[in-house]
Amino acid sequence: MATEPRWSDKLPSEEMEKCHAVFDGGLGDVTAARLAAEEFLRALARSSPPTAPEHWDDILLVVNELAANAVQYAPGVFELTMRRTFDGVHVTVHDTSTTPPEPRAFHPSRGGGGIGWHLVHTLCTQVSVVVREDGKDVHVFLPW
Repeated sequence: MATEPRWSDKLPSEEMEKCHAVFDGGLGDVTAARLAAEEFLRALARSSPPTAPEHWDDILLVVNELAANAVQYAPGVFELTMRRTFDGVHVTVHDTSTTPPEPRAFHPSRGGGGIGWHLVHTLCTQVSVVVREDGKDVHVFLPW
């Protein structure tokens, strides 16, 4: 007696639609980007739970940092795109600045700042910046 398989022929990444959101670039959009990322991760976790609990928080922290940098250093619209990869999550933030991010020294006596880009490099398995005519794309890969 032949039976149909009980599993899907699709990989979890094929079943997941990618997350894509466009923001005006206001301060509140940092929170909106984080909420969009949370919604994507909730949907992803239903079919493919993270391999470690900290992966969820790491992704949200990186999205928060990239969105905050877009708001602070690139005037205008920014876009967030997230998609599942074979072993993690690919996050892309596109903004209007053609200036690549650079690490800055952390000076707590001057109100802080300067730690975000270091955090991104510490938490991500890969980081790349692609400068385009209309701005730049920051691509990061994180474990899931």
